[in-house]
Amino acid sequence: MILESEYKQRRDRITTRLKKNSVVVLFSATYKTRSNDTEYPYRQDSNFYYLSGFKEDGSSLVIIKTKKESKTILFVAKKDKLKELWNGKRLGVKQAKKRFLVDEVYEYSEFETKLKEYMKDSKTLYFDFKLDYSKVKVLKRYAKTLETHKNIASLIGKMRLIKSKGEIRLIKEAIAITKEAHHKVMSQKKVGLNEYNLQAEIEYFFKKNGAFSDAYTTIVASGDNANTLHYISNNKNLTCGDMILIDAGCEYEYYASDITRTIPVDGVFSEAQKELYDLVLDTQLAVIKMIKPNIKRTSLQKRAVELLSKGMLELGILNGSLKKIIKKEKYKKYYPHGIGHWMGLDVHDEAPYIDAKANEIKLQEGMILTIEPGIYCSKNDKSIPKKYRGIGIRIEDDILVTKDGYENLSSQIMKFVEDIEAIGCSCNSNQ
Repeated sequence: MILESEYKQRRDRITTRLKKNSVVVLFSATYKTRSNDTEYPYRQDSNFYYLSGFKEDGSSLVIIKTKKESKTILFVAKKDKLKELWNGKRLGVKQAKKRFLVDEVYEYSEFETKLKEYMKDSKTLYFDFKLDYSKVKVLKRYAKTLETHKNIASLIGKMRLIKSKGEIRLIKEAIAITKEAHHKVMSQKKVGLNEYNLQAEIEYFFKKNGAFSDAYTTIVASGDNANTLHYISNNKNLTCGDMILIDAGCEYEYYASDITRTIPVDGVFSEAQKELYDLVLDTQLAVIKMIKPNIKRTSLQKRAVELLSKGMLELGILNGSLKKIIKKEKYKKYYPHGIGHWMGLDVHDEAPYIDAKANEIKLQEGMILTIEPGIYCSKNDKSIPKKYRGIGIRIEDDILVTKDGYENLSSQIMKFVEDIEAIGCSCNSNQ
């Protein structure tokens, strides 16, 4: 878990980046109605959580910076026995004061009165520009005399780029749970099952082992379904001879994992499947080896494009000169996405890729990103050799940038052909 002292350190760090005579306002997430009096599962706003560690709704965090001092105020929901009977216990003001290292704690009912007071001598208001209109309306009601409004999400995003030791531990735990879930479905007999059976197995394993939830909607895409990048229908019967692309990761104590493995339904790769798979895997391994501080993500993408394009040219999927294939981006038909993304509190972490001067942010120690090359060959694409049609392959791992290079946090999740075939169940297996 993250210690309360770390949340305070984060608040102290962001306070040093604020203008003098400024106010920061962050709100908790709100419940989203599913129907009538039922809601979707609640998940705290990531930026609010990053600075507070507080999981309840109906709350707000305010940071005030004057010329002389700064202070942090937490507003929490009032303890109410009737509401708690239906929705669970609230921490309340007294317990919040004991637990959180903030200067003041009030009931949320006092928020607007206090906000009006805080705004009197302030010139700059920081808030998340993605706020819903109702909350923005409240802020602007008391911020009419302020000179500027700034997006606090931008400052928090920069901080979220570099993970602390505590954050890395939680991400490793999420990956450990995800590893066992992937290995479980790799090892079981799959012929005769449906894609949703594997999804259920994976998500059951997440919950069983204490994960908050899945970090994103699980993708179980067999056969040609794997060529739809964000396929989530997960309702096709598994057929012997097909491949299954499984993109699944859990969220543990708010921190994500993001893993993709592509495996044969029958436990054994065909020649064509192995050719495509080895090309994607060799590309991934080569790109991961490049990772170290001061490397650009665009350099990783460029290398992936070069290797995948060269390989597809050799396999007859692409034709012409390698130089023209890359220049005219013909590879995008089969590799349309980027090499990866930041990961942390969110599976696609809300952190910048360019700085204030529009320069690309280089890799630094403590960053975590995914590396996920892929090849997608539609069954309807008659321009490619028939043996490759209907095969979609992606391999994704979560990589920590270290002082001198990298650590593949998900390296223990099987991805080499011989390992996948050794753990897999064949069509003729009696298991």
